[in-house]
Amino acid sequence: MNEGGAASHDRLFDLISQYRDTLRADLGEDAWEQLNMKLQAYVDGAAEDRKVAQRALRGMQTALIRLPIEHPLRQALDTTRLATGQVTAPNPGKAAQLLAMLADLAAPTGPGNATAPDTATIIAEAQHRLLQAPALSAEEVRTQFGGAPPPGLIRLMDPQRGARYPAFQFTATEGAPHGVVLEVNRLLLSDIDPWGAADWWLSGNVWLGGQPAALIGELADSRLVGAATALVEGI
Repeated sequence: MNEGGAASHDRLFDLISQYRDTLRADLGEDAWEQLNMKLQAYVDGAAEDRKVAQRALRGMQTALIRLPIEHPLRQALDTTRLATGQVTAPNPGKAAQLLAMLADLAAPTGPGNATAPDTATIIAEAQHRLLQAPALSAEEVRTQFGGAPPPGLIRLMDPQRGARYPAFQFTATEGAPHGVVLEVNRLLLSDIDPWGAADWWLSGNVWLGGQPAALIGELADSRLVGAATALVEGI
């Protein structure tokens, strides 16, 4: 069964909504964080660029693959190609409603019936984690390049420190951008979804056997590009 365009989006959102009450516990916190981040990326960028919608949708599916094999939502993913084909009609309004719905969930986490953090907190914590990576300030980048930085770099906004450019993007010797970083950033649409691109570089990657940012120069550039392409194209 192949559901393209808006139907694939609505179908996935409906499935998440249907199983939302137990989904967090069934996924685990890491996959739950990834699901929320990709849903937020969809809300922020789907109306602006169809590729953002398609990639975020696939990121949600990647998170949901962490469900137990017998879970009905996992089985639906295995039997329905939800995100294939050209994205023609993203539905950020419905995604925003789903994100708000997930934010209202308060899942018990253990002794004392403490509640798990809400969606906004999860996203804020994920962004805080990404901002802890070594980075250059906007002033340092301007000095390094004698003006505006070259296009294609990931630029994260820190509420306290302003713009931050993750340091893995630059060579250790000359400080120039790695060519492979610019190529992967282009694939990941880092100009529209910098947090998603930074998360790809700074999180573990099963395909590569480690954190992509740490593997620059260790693996062939083609392997890094191939892993990013696999995400973008849903290979």
